[in-house]
Amino acid sequence: MTPATAEKTVKCVVWDLDDTLWDGTLLEGDELHVPDANRELVRVLDEHGILQSVASRNEPGPVDDRLRAFGLDEYFLHPQVGWSAKSASLRTLIQVLNIGADSVLFVDDSDFERAEVARELPEVRCMTRQELHELVADGRVLPRHVTADAARRREMYQAEDRRRSHQETFQGPNEEFLSSLDMTLRVRHATTADLDRAAELTQRTHQLNTTGITFDQEELAALVRDPGHRVLVAELDDCFGTYGTIGLAVLSTGPQWTIRLLLMSCRVMGRNVGTVLIAALARTAAAHGARTVAHFRPTDRNRQMLVTYRFAGFVVESRSEDHVVLTLPDDRIPAVPGYVRLLTDDTTAAVSGTTQEITR
Repeated sequence: MTPATAEKTVKCVVWDLDDTLWDGTLLEGDELHVPDANRELVRVLDEHGILQSVASRNEPGPVDDRLRAFGLDEYFLHPQVGWSAKSASLRTLIQVLNIGADSVLFVDDSDFERAEVARELPEVRCMTRQELHELVADGRVLPRHVTADAARRREMYQAEDRRRSHQETFQGPNEEFLSSLDMTLRVRHATTADLDRAAELTQRTHQLNTTGITFDQEELAALVRDPGHRVLVAELDDCFGTYGTIGLAVLSTGPQWTIRLLLMSCRVMGRNVGTVLIAALARTAAAHGARTVAHFRPTDRNRQMLVTYRFAGFVVESRSEDHVVLTLPDDRIPAVPGYVRLLTDDTTAAVSGTTQEITR
């Protein structure tokens, strides 16, 4: 492996087990031992938002037992244990985790296994455990900044697996399914700790994005300090866990409040929480005696956000080829669906018991 390839962002480390994660060979009845350095590295990778899994030629049952006994089973997503080629196991993980092959590190003591993966998946970086430890020590694996969402990335993947299983077995109308999730959306003012994630959302979210404006951390920090603007983030939880920070709104304030940017992460596609975020913004503006205006810039991917504005009651005030201005009539108060509980931290926002909105 060359130094140049080591600088690519690492999203997942896939461990072999025998003589790699642990010392000894399971099928040969060896007394297995996980070196303290490996145990600590598993924990550190997890805390820095790097996913981990297993690709091992073994029987699944005994592997599960040993990982559980070592207290490490919770760290590994979708372990690939069996007799398939290691490259096949990695292909499955790349697909299930929805990540790029060039973001994966494969760690194996076997020259043969590393060569097989390198041949079939040349973008995957293959190495021994010693090389992995050296890369981490050299600062070439762990991200420099870890957002709150990144620190709980593994937990969010696990929660999403449980949601998916629930959805696949749920029988009934979509609104009943959404009610079964017991969702809570909290909309609050962005803090310094939120700016990494907020900037990331503006740069990576394209489909559920009203204007496509991007901001870096410094620009968002300036807007947070500006009394003429509000930067709000939205966090979503349900009965299976947290989705993390999934929404961002940038508004200019004054006699009217203008939504310059509104976006939602694609991870909440189908949850219909965009209308809830819009309702929170419009109700807070109304509580401050201001009407709500929204800007929309069409792209080839974001028409759904225009539909969301119209569904919330906004009407088109003006339109050009690349810019739409919408306003919310003074007598129109957006409804909050009964399957979402809305929390806001604006103390002047109105309380509506019929929409399950809670303010504090």
